[in-house]
Amino acid sequence: MGSALHFRVRPELGGVSRRTFYRWRALDLGPTAFKLPNGELRVWRSDFTAWLRQLEAAA
Repeated sequence: MGSALHFRVRPELGGVSRRTFYRWRALDLGPTAFKLPNGELRVWRSDFTAWLRQLEAAA
């Protein structure tokens, strides 16, 4: 699968706020993520990259 990303990859999101990112996730518009035992979310880098490519293709 590759490495898991912490949400601190926001520069790749072009200035999208954390709140917007979580709202997208709540609406099933964000990348697939998994929750760690401490409650933090992680996204596999490959899933994140695929999600970004889908956004670029739709733009």
